[in-house]
Amino acid sequence: MNPDSMQNPDRLPPRDLPRRRSGRHRNPLSFDSWIGTPELVLAVPGGPDGAADEIGREMVGLLRSYRPEVGIRHGLTGADGDGGLTAALDGLTAQEGRSLAGVVVPLVTGPHAATTRAIEEAVAATGADVRVTEGLGPHPMLAEVLHLRLAEAGFVRADRMRLISVVAPSTSMADGVVVGSSGGAEAAAAAGVTAVLLAARLGITVLPADLDDDAALAAAVGQLREAGCGRPVIAPCVVGPELPEGRLDELAERNSARASAPLGAGGTLAKIAALRYAEILNALGVETPPSVDELPAPVGSRHRPES
Repeated sequence: MNPDSMQNPDRLPPRDLPRRRSGRHRNPLSFDSWIGTPELVLAVPGGPDGAADEIGREMVGLLRSYRPEVGIRHGLTGADGDGGLTAALDGLTAQEGRSLAGVVVPLVTGPHAATTRAIEEAVAATGADVRVTEGLGPHPMLAEVLHLRLAEAGFVRADRMRLISVVAPSTSMADGVVVGSSGGAEAAAAAGVTAVLLAARLGITVLPADLDDDAALAAAVGQLREAGCGRPVIAPCVVGPELPEGRLDELAERNSARASAPLGAGGTLAKIAALRYAEILNALGVETPPSVDELPAPVGSRHRPES
């Protein structure tokens, strides 16, 4: 008998906590154990003549830290043959006993009609047994990445806004931000969610605008100036390949503003992509829930076996 329980009879006995299993099936409720492990395919907008392939390769490497048990590949929506999305989907056909062969994650921050159309055409051409997730946004973590890009350029403070600040603002600091999207009206609406979250982080006026619509961007910058902002900055909420090279510099010069860098490849975006992949697995798991025999037995002093 435990001596502590003899001294204090009202004290509960220590709980016997279960040991965490290591390896691929460390979670007894892991959906991977009965639906297989579908491939993760990143659909990267852009062609082979830009930075799209480099970003795709870097994102694949970052994603492996979140899903090391999953085969991960990427394909460019604007490329044919090797390196293209059609080649990346090759071989992902339906197999008996496997609910799904692959999951396609578009590497865009919101609805993007061109990328969606390219994915649909590639899936139809290959007959791949895949499901397509939503883009990476809107998502709260996108505002964090935008904040980082603005801070790297010296346009905002690196830490979040505080209620009281005794530091005088620099003349290089932004007093208004336009969160730019690419992909049309739906993408601009998604950027509006990110703009609200970014404004809460920075404590300044933040507006969304479509970078593909010159008039909409000019209107957003003009609205900032009417509100008293003298140092507006364009913060592109895009990974990068969605925009033609030099487009950002052109827009910034035309609107007498400055621009931060696109989001690019990074650990936060890789985490969001991994979450999108997991959402598909969770949806499949709901369709085939575990049986009672597959559930872990309760462990602890309150669940002792009957004698």
